[in-house]
Amino acid sequence: MRSSITKYFDSYTDAAPLAVFRIGFGIMMFASIIRFWLNGWIEKLYITPKFHFSYYGFEWVKPPGDFTYFLFIICGIAALFVAFGYKYRLAIITFFLSFTYIELMDKTTYLNHYYFISILSFLMIFLPANVYYSMDAWKNAKNRFQKIPRWSIDAIKLLLGIVYCYAGLAKINSDWLFRAMPLKIWLPSKYDIPFLGDLMQQEWVAYAFSWSGMFYDLFIPFLLLWKRTRFFAFIMVIIFHVITRVLFPIGMFPYIMIVSALIFFSPKVHNRILQKISDWFRIKKEKFDNDRLLFYKPLKRKIFISVVSIFFIIQLLFPWRYLLYPGELFWTEEGFRFSWRVMLMEKAGYARFKVIDGKTGKRFYVNNSDFLTPFQEKQMSFQPDFILEYAHFLADHFRKDGHRNIEIYVENYVGLNGRKSEPYISPEVNLLNFADSFEHKTFILPFNDEIKGL
Repeated sequence: MRSSITKYFDSYTDAAPLAVFRIGFGIMMFASIIRFWLNGWIEKLYITPKFHFSYYGFEWVKPPGDFTYFLFIICGIAALFVAFGYKYRLAIITFFLSFTYIELMDKTTYLNHYYFISILSFLMIFLPANVYYSMDAWKNAKNRFQKIPRWSIDAIKLLLGIVYCYAGLAKINSDWLFRAMPLKIWLPSKYDIPFLGDLMQQEWVAYAFSWSGMFYDLFIPFLLLWKRTRFFAFIMVIIFHVITRVLFPIGMFPYIMIVSALIFFSPKVHNRILQKISDWFRIKKEKFDNDRLLFYKPLKRKIFISVVSIFFIIQLLFPWRYLLYPGELFWTEEGFRFSWRVMLMEKAGYARFKVIDGKTGKRFYVNNSDFLTPFQEKQMSFQPDFILEYAHFLADHFRKDGHRNIEIYVENYVGLNGRKSEPYISPEVNLLNFADSFEHKTFILPFNDEIKGL
């Protein structure tokens, strides 16, 4: 077994797939930054709001006012440098840090694919994506290699496999498969889509999408790995993500996954892609074709393999942390984020906060729109860590206004996947008695139903 592992880490492959992946990744990220800017989302999401929800442990990460634009410029330039393979190591580190900082600035904007980009860019720090068909390799022959360790390409395949398989496992639950929720809520609203609008009104379509989505996520990595089914699988990837893009506003993510799936094809395919790019831009591709093998120094090799190994151990274990918490995951959402549970639930909430003077009994209700944008208020109304953080923010705000002996309570109702709204946070609990942590939030009321599955 040990000799097989050693043999694997000593094996080499053509660098072309990693070069194509680097180019595609960088271009997609640059396009995402431009799209975000042009849509006015920088101002809407990070500058206009008076308050920003923070991730536990990262409360110090805040939007730097108008300098937020500068942060996006840095991120965009770094993405271009990654695509060109220019000062790659510095570029990918800069991209990882700037993009992750942007992701952490406000928890309201959390999306699975933002997390995917963050961890993928971290992984790419340790991959030799610039040793072939890059400006770094063009400028310095010493940095030019055509053969790289096989694990550096397989690492990306493994990460994609984890994302897909965990997303598939998460869909093995009774709401998704046997109630077609939340697709049975979402699809009928797509009545205005040309050709498909009428079809979206059929209940059987929601069930078909639910079951096919589960099977797709579970098996697509394996179909991409097997040469005989690879082309068919790639067509499935295109169809699945194009349909997803048409039906749901999830930005660039479908295109990112389509481009990423190319990594599963043989080096011959990627060399053809690079040759086509060379023909378009009059680049001498043969300058990079030197058959040289990239050998890491023992210490560097050991560090890189160790870091990547620890990275994947975390990726495999972290999504299962929800098992440490009691209660229904979809209800409490403790351990829900960062676990590839993609579009599995529709929650709607109502939250009205009451501020009480603990000594005099005087009270008043808070108008949430005085502090939160409509999007922030919507997200806050059904997520317990948001509710707790907002309660502490309100306490700090009203203390500065001269209020004393403050206690804060919330009247909170939440509906999950088409169920009737039910009380969510106990209205008898002073939220200021609790601090945010990784511990179970005991002020969440029980879920009066059962969702079976993983």
